[in-house]
Amino acid sequence: MQCIDNSGALIIECVNVLKRKVNNGWGTVGDEIVCVVKRARPVSSATQASVTAVKVRRGDVRRAVIVRTRKAVRRPDGRMIRFDDNAAVLLNNKREMLGTRIGGIVSADLRMKGWGKIVSLAPKAI
Repeated sequence: MQCIDNSGALIIECVNVLKRKVNNGWGTVGDEIVCVVKRARPVSSATQASVTAVKVRRGDVRRAVIVRTRKAVRRPDGRMIRFDDNAAVLLNNKREMLGTRIGGIVSADLRMKGWGKIVSLAPKAI
């Protein structure tokens, strides 16, 4: 799964979907997950002391919220929305975004599920 914020993670793997008793553990747009950072941006010694330092490392266990899925999601008006890949945004323990920017399109369904801040920071919401 892609990580589309500027927290430093590039690829993450979902370990658990939180607070979903139905759907056999499948996550959809707006669900909170526990994930492991599989690939992260390299950290140099010069940037380690700066304010914009990479916030995650390979192997870190973090929470994230799913923002795009390849599985089609049905809207209330009957339309089916599907994306080219799966993507998520990393969170801290207070359910706030770890990064400060989002580098990709997100689903507009996030606003209805209480993630309005993610939608407002994204360049486009579909």
